[in-house]
Amino acid sequence: MSGGVDSSLVALLCARALGPKRVLGIHMPDKFTDPSDSEDVKVLSRKLKIRLEVVDLEPIVRAFRVLPRLGESKIALGNLKARIRMAILYYYANLLGYLVVGTSNRSELRAGYFTKYGDGASDLLPLGSLYKTQVRELARELGLPERIIQKVPSAGFWPGQTDEGELGISYEKLDGIYMRLDEGKSPQQIARELGVSIRTVRDIIQRERQTEHKRVPPPTP
Repeated sequence: MSGGVDSSLVALLCARALGPKRVLGIHMPDKFTDPSDSEDVKVLSRKLKIRLEVVDLEPIVRAFRVLPRLGESKIALGNLKARIRMAILYYYANLLGYLVVGTSNRSELRAGYFTKYGDGASDLLPLGSLYKTQVRELARELGLPERIIQKVPSAGFWPGQTDEGELGISYEKLDGIYMRLDEGKSPQQIARELGVSIRTVRDIIQRERQTEHKRVPPPTP
């Protein structure tokens, strides 16, 4: 649970489907975590009546300083954090006999905007067929606080990092492209309807092709 709309909605759905006593939320803040996010996690957990464990990620990340050139690449360090988080989630899952519930949505999955064997690893993906804009609609329908729904999406890997900044496009336009591709429309039609360049549409299509390896099992000769 990060305090964002995806993990908050997943927590709510799990609590409703399974009963709060069968749900454990894990919050893993580090030095870049906004204190308001941590507070939102605690408030929501109390409201949902689910158990919450808080694991400080910072000393675990510091332990990896033995790695050469750690910190030279934001992407490498960010992916390392995502894999540490998933290792912690599966530690609790093994300890308690639980399943790990992922928080990725269809927008992130199609764009390959997730860490392979990090946040891309889970046992269930309840939001996997919902685009980001649909996630927000469902969150609003089910009564999640508006401040959580309206938060700027971020993986929290470094200061100022945002999902849309890294993707180079807003979720509204990204979802618009994907939904029209689902309808079989051409890149030219999509560009006209959304008011974006044809290059933007083609870049999104190419991104999905290039990240296909994240969505399928490793090749076996």
